[in-house]
Amino acid sequence: MAIQRMDNVGIVVEDMDAAIAFFEELGMRLEGRTQVEGAFADRCTGLDKVRCDIAMLRTPDGHSRLELAKYLSPAPVGTGPRDQPHNVPGTHRVMFAVDDLDDTVARLRPHGAELVGDIAQYEKTYRLCYIRGPEGIFIGLAEQLA
Repeated sequence: MAIQRMDNVGIVVEDMDAAIAFFEELGMRLEGRTQVEGAFADRCTGLDKVRCDIAMLRTPDGHSRLELAKYLSPAPVGTGPRDQPHNVPGTHRVMFAVDDLDDTVARLRPHGAELVGDIAQYEKTYRLCYIRGPEGIFIGLAEQLA
């Protein structure tokens, strides 16, 4: 049996409100927020006494979702610097297709977005860049030209 679809991408954050504001500015829609805890949460995460705030956001086309999680317990574990380069094994990023790359970057800057490198053009088909969002989250942005 094959998978049916990719349901969502999950990102653990410390500042839920800032992360939601960032992704809403990008154009995602907040579907809802809740808190999970208890035996189910402990069992599926492999952690004890989980209490976690969850926010689910959906892309405008309705096909992709992003789950933000803020762990209240157990306390979040720091894994090192948040400004690692793109080529570190295990580093993750989420790529979004946008209609106007320059406008998108400008709108996200007040929400803490910083370009990792520069906006670059691939042949005559795409303009691309990587940014860091709240808490160092890697975000890729791509504008199709042709």
